[in-house]
Amino acid sequence: MVVELGAGLRSYRAGGVDIVDGYRRAEVCEGARGQLLLPWPNRIAGATYRCDGEAIHIPVNEPRTGSAIHGLTRSMSWRRLEASADSVTLALELAPQAGYPFTLGLVVAYALDAHGLRVRVTAVNRGLEPCPYGAGAHPYVRVQGRGLINDALLHVPADATLEADNRGIPTGTASPVKGTAFDFRAPRRIGDMTLDTAFTHLQPDSDGMTRISLTSVDRHHGVVVWMDGTHPYAMIYSGDTLADTARRRAALAVEPMTCAPDAFNSGAGLVMLQPGAEHSSAWGITPL
Repeated sequence: MVVELGAGLRSYRAGGVDIVDGYRRAEVCEGARGQLLLPWPNRIAGATYRCDGEAIHIPVNEPRTGSAIHGLTRSMSWRRLEASADSVTLALELAPQAGYPFTLGLVVAYALDAHGLRVRVTAVNRGLEPCPYGAGAHPYVRVQGRGLINDALLHVPADATLEADNRGIPTGTASPVKGTAFDFRAPRRIGDMTLDTAFTHLQPDSDGMTRISLTSVDRHHGVVVWMDGTHPYAMIYSGDTLADTARRRAALAVEPMTCAPDAFNSGAGLVMLQPGAEHSSAWGITPL
């Protein structure tokens, strides 16, 4: 189920099983559950960045860290362009506003096929000046059943994580995972480990797609989140700080990101869209 509010993924079931931990029709979307993160994923430090030498201030929406988090479009109503039994396409014209004085045309296409769910996000700079851009998504995936993620096996084919300060802002150092608790290059049990971690130096498969999996111990059930080569980063979040304590560690957020947290300041993975230029990225979810 895709909703017009934020063009988010509210639910996804396959074979009678909930693949994502979503939210009910009358429930508020908490924890960015299933939402698209545009035109930036994760945090911008101090809710401030510079563009063309000018300091631009964004309204703070995470008071705890003083950051601007997860973009601008999550609370906006998108319009439906096309819909069928197995696909829907929505669009949004993001007008200049406080903190983002640029114009973007955004389109997202969701489609179901034999391999699962496919999502493509396209952005076009409709303004007269270059604009900073990044894309992300925030699905919470789960294995069959309603247990905690502790006993699930996690596989993240990444050689490094981004070191971050106590606000979750990267320090600029990529740390090798080898020999650390963050080495999930071979599937292993999550246990009680707390994850709110950006992984990078991703290792794609031969088709160019990076695949992150969460499976049961016997590997009979599970899910894969895949992302194309426009996503050099993935945030993994175990949900330990969710406001709803009952939802903590009930599912794992696997977040494809085209840029690093705070990319508007660091430039790590940031896309500078020229006037009239287009950027397209794809990711998806495959039940196992």
